[in-house]
Amino acid sequence: MHALRRWWHDTAGGLPATFWYLWAGLLINRAGAFAMLFLSLYLTDVRGASEGLAGTVVGAYGAGGAAGVLLGGVLADRWGRRATLLAAHLATVGLMVALAFTRPLLLIAVLSALIGVVHSMPSPAFVAAIVDVVPAERRSRAFNLQFWAFNLGMAVASLLAGVLAEASFTALFLVDAGATLTAAAVIAWKVPETLRLARPAADPPPATAAPKSIRTRRPGLHTALTDRTFLVFVGLTFVLAVLTMQTSTIMPLAMRADGLGPSAYGLVVALGGALIVVGQLFVPRLIDRHRKDVVLAASTALLALGFGALAIADELAIYLGAAVVWTVGSMLAAPPNAQINADLAPPQLRARYQSVFYLTFPAAAFVAPTLGGVSLQHLGDRHWLIVGGLGLLAALGHLLAGPSRERHVAALRRVVDPEPATPADRVPTG
Repeated sequence: MHALRRWWHDTAGGLPATFWYLWAGLLINRAGAFAMLFLSLYLTDVRGASEGLAGTVVGAYGAGGAAGVLLGGVLADRWGRRATLLAAHLATVGLMVALAFTRPLLLIAVLSALIGVVHSMPSPAFVAAIVDVVPAERRSRAFNLQFWAFNLGMAVASLLAGVLAEASFTALFLVDAGATLTAAAVIAWKVPETLRLARPAADPPPATAAPKSIRTRRPGLHTALTDRTFLVFVGLTFVLAVLTMQTSTIMPLAMRADGLGPSAYGLVVALGGALIVVGQLFVPRLIDRHRKDVVLAASTALLALGFGALAIADELAIYLGAAVVWTVGSMLAAPPNAQINADLAPPQLRARYQSVFYLTFPAAAFVAPTLGGVSLQHLGDRHWLIVGGLGLLAALGHLLAGPSRERHVAALRRVVDPEPATPADRVPTG
């Protein structure tokens, strides 16, 4: 029993109650975000769209997502985290209900693009709010739980989506809207505005002591886009995202070439999801005593080795073994990756920095299949050696960039560390 209590403390102890309400809202949001998973099937099977047109509409959703993540970051720093979350969730409800009953394909395309915008807006606000209320020494476990909730929610969404899609696509969209409304209700009821906790210090040290990223008269989105230390980190995260995207973009093609069918691919993906759901809660005790750059280097190297091993894969057992390796890498990478991203952001620009960071994922979703398909077609199994080599270079990049990144973070903390919260600002812990 003592060991169980110690594990729970190391995994989830000492986190503010507001974090847990944010966590619950995220879990409900992701568990109910299943309608767009079946958008292409809905368009072709129900609305009679061609595959090309369906792909264009799905692409519009993705383009909206890229715009939405930037918009969400700016609004979360201006309006506030809570206001942005509520606006995005309520807009999603209305658009999803409209999509359920819309028939013209052009209008469906417009609605899909708008849903892409409002679906992506909450991401920077969620993370910025977590950083606002969770003390720095506990953020690793908070981000670990966030990653776990996201994947658990996606697993639930995948199961529910298949059942609902077979019954009624209209029901699929309406239940999605209902889940989003439930998440909005949790946020409206229990999550206070946290932006006030991110105010800069009243009397900072001289500007010459500050990192270049915060020596600006009018800080804004351009500050993140010109912060070299941050952009190096974003670039390394982009490589990690490209590696991770291989699972859903290029690997299915490789498995088909090896004579393995959709059921085999489903088994590999399911194994990865199961490992995350079961094992992610044990990650904090493994990594908390190690430097974040070392953990990221090791995790990226595991991703590289896992995908590189597919160069010799020709049967399901090898794919399953490789999936274990790269999934462990993803699990180890999630907390320090999010924590470094939070540490590099000046408090008044937290959501904007998050929005730039989150752009790596739609960018990787475009690059991975576009270049990966050509690479697999012309290079065959050597494609996986290139992917593995790219991952190992990124692992080395984390080791090289780590020390200067830590110095940058230390300087930023000395200059813009938030004032201690007043008694009225303090958030109870759960």
